[in-house]
Amino acid sequence: MAPSITCVDFGRAETGKYRSTRGGATGLSFEQAVFEGLAPDGGLMVPETVPDVSKIYKGWSKLKFHELAFEVASLFCSTDEVPSADLRQLMQRSYETFDHTEVVPSVKVNDLYVMELFHGPTFAFKDVALQALGNLYEYFLKRNGKRLTVLGATSGDTGGAAIYGMRGKENVDCFILFPEGRVSHIQQQQMTSVLDDNVHCVAIKGTFDDCQDIVKELFADLDFKKAYGLGAVNSINWARIMFQITYYFYTYFKLFPSCDGEITFSVPTGNFGDILAGYYARRMGLPVKNLIVATNSNDILHRFFTNGKYDKYPVKQTMSPSMDIGISSNFERYLYDLFNHDAARLSKAMGDFKSTGKLHVEGEELSRAQKDFVSACATEKHQADTIREYQQKFNYTLCPHTACGISAAEQLRGSLRWASLPNHAMVVLGTAHPGKFADNVIQETGVQVKLPPALDKLMTAETRYEVLNNSAAEVRSAIERNVQGGFSLMPNFLLSLLRKLPCCVR
Repeated sequence: MAPSITCVDFGRAETGKYRSTRGGATGLSFEQAVFEGLAPDGGLMVPETVPDVSKIYKGWSKLKFHELAFEVASLFCSTDEVPSADLRQLMQRSYETFDHTEVVPSVKVNDLYVMELFHGPTFAFKDVALQALGNLYEYFLKRNGKRLTVLGATSGDTGGAAIYGMRGKENVDCFILFPEGRVSHIQQQQMTSVLDDNVHCVAIKGTFDDCQDIVKELFADLDFKKAYGLGAVNSINWARIMFQITYYFYTYFKLFPSCDGEITFSVPTGNFGDILAGYYARRMGLPVKNLIVATNSNDILHRFFTNGKYDKYPVKQTMSPSMDIGISSNFERYLYDLFNHDAARLSKAMGDFKSTGKLHVEGEELSRAQKDFVSACATEKHQADTIREYQQKFNYTLCPHTACGISAAEQLRGSLRWASLPNHAMVVLGTAHPGKFADNVIQETGVQVKLPPALDKLMTAETRYEVLNNSAAEVRSAIERNVQGGFSLMPNFLLSLLRKLPCCVR
């Protein structure tokens, strides 16, 4: 039996409220949920109601991307919090930075489609959400006269997208942690070449999971969180998921203008946020036949959907670094539904997982999970073969992550029969521009990837970042050193002046 979720009729939400997956917070407003990031009890924020648009979504089919983004966001945020005129303007401004008129175009390659999510300022799918989140943060902060310290961990692309979304924003300091030596050269250049005073990059001597653990530990320190106004940009922030829902609807409308078909999405998956947005789109009424969880060799999610065992293994370094993740933070949001919103049970399960590295389901729950998602693992060989095949046969260049999505779809071609289904489209999410992984492409295909001018300039750009040990205490000190707790209470012009002084003077 599917979990019972209250649905609301289409229209601006009047009472959109949020709760923690672990039960320690309920009745929060949209603004509170956005700023809370990780809940005080360690859980993630989820909407108390999920809108049902099955009777009205066809009326959206001719909307531009920013117009559709407004409609989706409207369902999760009341007019009391963000008036319609303001929300429309925020969405329009967020997608003016993209270099394609459709924002997220779909390109037919062989008998499937690639949803190109890499036309934003950092050439990765995360721009879609983080350009909007940056504007949303600035909107709330200006209105309330507050300051924010954004803290996030990245396995590659989130960091650049977050920084480009937050750079120069009033009342915001942005700290991004990334694993030293485990992101691509271009990804690192993209982050560390942003020299705005409010941006701080930190290379951690460890893995992405170590970075993520540091972020969670600092958010769990409620006194520190309050003192420095910590906010999240990782996909633990509900707004990230909400904004990504838009492109599932938008792509469906582009492929089925008359809304007369079904669609399957194959999603390169690391932290489970991107595919979770597709899951919510289907819960809202979008005709999605299958959601394919495509993993690389770090296949904890594939193992779960195969045998119900979510067991932590050491993270392997692969050619698709944004998916080199051992613990998928957003998976907790799905488990909350799978456990029929039993927050106490979920809280215990996540506590046990933290201590043992194991979480298992079986029987009816495993069957339900396997109906919600199918999965496949794309090894290094799968990725290399797919990159080479699609270049040679179809003259289409893939980044390794997108290759994971295509490989998973190809592996499941026979069992899902997707190529022979009537009125059906297979869509693979193209999550990053291949130029961000040019070395891999050249190695597998011999083809030199032409970099967009903005990426090309980064190769020799001046950079600034700090290297720290795998230590929450060291990151805490870095935040205290750069933000200076009391500064958040000062007028902005004084804060700006103090930031320009050398650290020794501060």
